[in-house]
Amino acid sequence: MSADLAAMKRIVVKIGSALLVDTRRQTLNRTWLHALGDDLARLRARGQEVIVVSSGAIALGRNVLGLGGGVLQLEESQAAAAVGQVSLAHAYQSVLAERGISAAQVLLTLSDTEQRRRYLNARNTISALLRLGALPVINENDTVATSEIRYGDNDRLAARVAGMVSADCLVLLSDVDGLHTGSPVRNPDAELIADVHAITPEITAVAGDSDTRVGSGGMVSKLEAARIVLGAGCQMVIAKGSVLHPLSRLEEGGLRTWFHTSASPLAARKSWIAGSLEPAGLLTIDAGAVRALKRGKSLLPAGVSAVTGDFARGDAVRVCAAGGAELARGLVAYDCHDAARIIGHKSREIEAILGYRGRDEIIHRDDLVLTG
Repeated sequence: MSADLAAMKRIVVKIGSALLVDTRRQTLNRTWLHALGDDLARLRARGQEVIVVSSGAIALGRNVLGLGGGVLQLEESQAAAAVGQVSLAHAYQSVLAERGISAAQVLLTLSDTEQRRRYLNARNTISALLRLGALPVINENDTVATSEIRYGDNDRLAARVAGMVSADCLVLLSDVDGLHTGSPVRNPDAELIADVHAITPEITAVAGDSDTRVGSGGMVSKLEAARIVLGAGCQMVIAKGSVLHPLSRLEEGGLRTWFHTSASPLAARKSWIAGSLEPAGLLTIDAGAVRALKRGKSLLPAGVSAVTGDFARGDAVRVCAAGGAELARGLVAYDCHDAARIIGHKSREIEAILGYRGRDEIIHRDDLVLTG
């Protein structure tokens, strides 16, 4: 895949507290945020989908609550987050609205990207927001999370989001230009590594040596983020975020480190479905559905003749022809009980049968991979 931000269709941009908040005054850096807003609007204007993963709630809230600059107790961090999330959401809403963009706040923790049902709910919500033209601004739900506050998993959360939404690129805006051969703070002769094609032991060692530990994360956490996104078929770039218009600077050839993958997000996702998930059930389909799947179509309820197994929405299931031969595997959009009620019916009849409007497909083509 091309290491060109302009070529990416879906982009996740991660913003740390040190960029968004003036650390001396613990107030919002409005000039920087407005410049970022210009960058986001420019990407959107040329048809790219953008998701922001932002920190900053605790930093903003602690100032409002008069908590000072010392180390906070856990409950103080959570209280600061509760206050700061209001200010943070309003700041993004105001800046984006000036540019004709609707902002949407989504609060997540790492567990929301790891537990299947919550993962699906979050993925579907973000996909719907993008389809409707909104720009999702995702914050860590620090009010209820604990490990994220203690260990600063902002980079890893952004990587999980990028994988969850099948993003083409994750941009980590940092306090440095990228990965160096040593710490640029301690060693002025440390050289920037412009491109990384594989996370080798040597690269891991370099990340430890170059880790500046600015903010809650550091270069080691960014390398962990790279492991996650590269496995999901997503490119990643680390670039200096403290400058005005950081995304424009990146596109104009500013210093950066690109982490490359040869896989696409869709191919990586289908590989995961086919080889990493244990099927929890089985759907038997008719000859018409077999032909449709082989043409790259989704699996509709009308083409399913039988449901076997005890599975929940989002579980992996096998898809077999009437004779028992496996044709495909996929992530099912209904649990076994609801699936059994709608099979053989047209998609337009689902709401009348179940009492709610579900998906038209039992398995969407993006969640299905042919295996036989």
